[in-house]
Amino acid sequence: MKAWRFDHYGGPQMMTLEERPLPVPGHDEVLIKVAATGINPSDVKNVKGHFNSSLPRVPGRDFAGIIVSGAGREGEAVWGSAPGFGVGRDGTHCEYIVMPSAWAGRKPASLDLAQAAAIGVPYLAAWSGLVTAGQLQAGETVLVTGASGAVGRAAIQIAHWRGARVIGAGTSHANPSGADAMIDTRTQDMPSEVRALTEGRGADLALDGVGGSLFEPVLNSLRKGGRQIAIASNPQVVSFNLVDFYHGMKHLVGVDTMGLGGEAIVAILEGLAVGFDEGALTPPAIQAWPFGQAVAAYEAVAKGGAPVKHVLVMT
Repeated sequence: MKAWRFDHYGGPQMMTLEERPLPVPGHDEVLIKVAATGINPSDVKNVKGHFNSSLPRVPGRDFAGIIVSGAGREGEAVWGSAPGFGVGRDGTHCEYIVMPSAWAGRKPASLDLAQAAAIGVPYLAAWSGLVTAGQLQAGETVLVTGASGAVGRAAIQIAHWRGARVIGAGTSHANPSGADAMIDTRTQDMPSEVRALTEGRGADLALDGVGGSLFEPVLNSLRKGGRQIAIASNPQVVSFNLVDFYHGMKHLVGVDTMGLGGEAIVAILEGLAVGFDEGALTPPAIQAWPFGQAVAAYEAVAKGGAPVKHVLVMT
């Protein structure tokens, strides 16, 4: 089988296409023929060395495909992500993968294989932040930074599905994400705008997909007792007024999708599948790349700016 591999850290050009033996599933494992595999910004960072993955390594976290053997599940269409893929173990940017059967979730009927491969990390992060860690309730107001990004768009869909109102924040007033209101973080004061949009109360919950300079403004946008979920930070070190924090009785929770176990990922995907099949959730727009053009696809992801999910598809 063919697989993309990197032997040294650096840009997308570090990846090379190689031939590997077809993996053989063990007890309670499945062999999956990969039909499509999504590329996330974290995959680009992985090749650059941000996660100190052992080398050589096949990158990639998200996939969709068909089980060809193992656990009596032959012919089943599956999707998902998995713990350690692309970092602690070889990932999904290859033609076949082996994993425990319990880590392979059944693909929702409403999504084709390329769409299913585009869900993975962004929706896992959004669900883990809003639903698992944030305990989002119907009728609450959610603040989402990085609203136009993949995680932000996923979070806004999930929040609306769960009956919440969403205030998005980004670097313009443009609102492709479908948030109920939008704050331009370049020209507007976030805490003031959030309070103006919530009758002075503040947001109940915030999913901060940016961090860094936005960390404290997000914290100051919460109501008393509000919850902030941190999933990113650039730069890594931030500061905030601890007196305001504890007088506000606020909650700060970190979420890391790389810390999710395989069965926990499948459980989240099962919840998401209901939303897609009911039409409450819709997949992102996709730019499909032939599997052999992974380097160019990685370069497009690294460049950013396009509101599409880049997916490698097998021919």
